[in-house]
Amino acid sequence: MITLKEASISYKRNKPVLENINQDIQPGRIYGLLGKNGEGKTTLLNVLSGQLFLNKGTCRIFGEDISQRSVNQLQQLFLLPEEITVPEVTGMQYIHMYAPFYPTFRDDIMKACFESFEVDFSTRLNKMSQGQRKKIAITLALSVHTPLLLMDEPTNGLDIPSKEVFRKLLAAFTDETQTIIISTHQVRDLESLIDSVIIINDKEILLNNSLEEIGQKLFFGIVKPEEKVLYKSQTPFGLLGVRENHQEEESNVSLEQLFNAAILQPEEIKRIINQ
Repeated sequence: MITLKEASISYKRNKPVLENINQDIQPGRIYGLLGKNGEGKTTLLNVLSGQLFLNKGTCRIFGEDISQRSVNQLQQLFLLPEEITVPEVTGMQYIHMYAPFYPTFRDDIMKACFESFEVDFSTRLNKMSQGQRKKIAITLALSVHTPLLLMDEPTNGLDIPSKEVFRKLLAAFTDETQTIIISTHQVRDLESLIDSVIIINDKEILLNNSLEEIGQKLFFGIVKPEEKVLYKSQTPFGLLGVRENHQEEESNVSLEQLFNAAILQPEEIKRIINQ
């Protein structure tokens, strides 16, 4: 699906944002893309969508170098950016501007999004709030139903009920024929949907694993004060932590705790996950 080899990109000379990345991203998964501000999450999505070109290395998607930007390739992917620039057209006109380019476009998904988001699609986008415009953009992103869907902070600008609607629509109208990569800081908004995690740290992809693989190697839950842990935090429910899973204990992976552990102890996380 996606293969990155020696991939590097810089905005300024000798200041790489991403450096010498060698990774395969598998099809049919929903990935959570995590990283601190400025670590390159949006840059990676822009590379994968052909919006930015690498300074070094290659990025191949569907067997082609994305820098070629062939029509066939671009018809199979869609990027939902965090910041949306909209023309002075109605929501419906906006959808219909893009729909003909994508052979996978589905009217049933569009109609379901219309009903679920309760937005007046006859209103001009420039007259809508940021949250309403985001709903229009999400409707387009889901309706094109491309094999590769890239989403940059999709829940930003949505109120709490709308975030729940987004989760339901994503669960209902995506399937195993699609690979979805969602960059987010709001891990709790999407934790129930994500089945794999990519963590960017210090110009590299630190982690690229399924939650099942992570759960086999790491334990998430109540820990004792004297235990050796990778990360811990005091909560009203007790001392929660992340530690190596020596005894194959079952636990639910906490994306928030995983991310904090990975940032604090990246080498230990790599050692444990890759052993």
